[in-house]
Amino acid sequence: MSNRYLHDEFAPVAEEFTLTDLAVTGTIPDYLDGRYLRNGPNPIGEIDPELYHWFVGDGMVHGMRIRDGKAEWYRNRWVRSPHATRMLGEPRRTGHTGLSALGANTNVIGHAGRTLALVEGGVANYEMTDELDTVGPCDFDGTISGGYTAHPKRDPDTGELHAVSYDMFRGNTVQYSVIGVDGRARRTVDIEVTGSPMMHDFSLTEKYVVFYDLPVTFDSRQAAEMTVPRGLRLPARLLLSALIGRVRIPDPISARSSSGGMGADRRFPYSWNPRYPARVGVMPRDGGSADVRWFDVEPCYVFHPMNAYDDGDTVVLDVVRHPKMFDTDHLGPNDGPPTLDRWTVDLADGKVRESRIDDRAQEFPRVDERRVGKRHRYGYAPAVGEGTGGTGTLLKHDLVGGGSQARHFGADKSLGEFVFHPSAPDADEDDGVLMGYVYDRPSDRSELAIVDARTLESIAAIALPHRVPAGFHGNWVPTAG
Repeated sequence: MSNRYLHDEFAPVAEEFTLTDLAVTGTIPDYLDGRYLRNGPNPIGEIDPELYHWFVGDGMVHGMRIRDGKAEWYRNRWVRSPHATRMLGEPRRTGHTGLSALGANTNVIGHAGRTLALVEGGVANYEMTDELDTVGPCDFDGTISGGYTAHPKRDPDTGELHAVSYDMFRGNTVQYSVIGVDGRARRTVDIEVTGSPMMHDFSLTEKYVVFYDLPVTFDSRQAAEMTVPRGLRLPARLLLSALIGRVRIPDPISARSSSGGMGADRRFPYSWNPRYPARVGVMPRDGGSADVRWFDVEPCYVFHPMNAYDDGDTVVLDVVRHPKMFDTDHLGPNDGPPTLDRWTVDLADGKVRESRIDDRAQEFPRVDERRVGKRHRYGYAPAVGEGTGGTGTLLKHDLVGGGSQARHFGADKSLGEFVFHPSAPDADEDDGVLMGYVYDRPSDRSELAIVDARTLESIAAIALPHRVPAGFHGNWVPTAG
């Protein structure tokens, strides 16, 4: 069987590179002083293509250091999880490693002077140096246990990180947390949900925290097949279903992620659950589980909201909506085209009004980070094809004036997420640049594209002599002033 998540733009790279004096086309703006970082799966060792799920590859962070109009260096480094160090023949690192040997593979941020590789589902986050060497697991100085999330939201006014974390061992709860600018949690609150959902992301407004309790849930059948011999799978499924949230059970992701034998089994223990209700919850920022108001929505799945904001007695949610997830395809997100929708939660009449903004398939939406939780005008997203693979088109949505712009990079190109950075702290919302990797299929190489956020025209491109595999999320991390 051929697995598309192991070929073309998804194909892993086998080496770590340190490159300097990179070729630049065009002119890099002088106001860019920092690192563009991006995380994604890059499995090490033998992989069974029939079982490999894109979400469980070993984490690899790619970084580009930009200063004074130059690209000073590019580095790519595996996150040194227990599995990665074993496969790379390196000494195992000590310290808390969360519930899984899987390396953090989903996002990478800068916070409180640290570079943090992030993942979800109870797996450990890792701190890295500015040069992307792994320091070790991160639990925010002992203030967060049981893992974190891949999608914290930074309050643009306070600099605090807000997050909602899920974990199959939490039972029917998720955890809302606030991490201060000192890198320590100042608040954690357990929120009761319907069951054991995969709550990949959440939304934040100036007043509220919004939870997406949707029908992708822990699948005891998948977990049993990953961890238990065939003859014992039925009782194991019953045991898993009964004990989730009560006792520690061997982690299904890491159980077979060792070298040799079953090391190639990288299945994912979450599936579409048509019996699970689809709803969103709205909680005041200073509230608790009893303060959450729940609102029904049509069954679907949301990995990524674009943004959210308060509007009188409503909460406006712009989301990328998938009709289903992990229903017919258990190797990656490929159960119908994801569209950009608007959900307006009416707090007065207790309903959600759902409407379509753009029916073109797209994912990895971003806004100007200064507008997180506030009314936004512009949003950006790459168009996607089968299995959320990138196409050659970048979309810019005008949510106030209406309409959109599209920049097509070429038929043989594949785009990932693009990140916005303003030209100055007080610049207009689309006065700045968008940065993201563009893969060229004929040459099997990638470049970091820097485009004008207002016009989507190219400003500069930084060429690499190899591909950057299609991955997940990244951020621009400015140099500390």
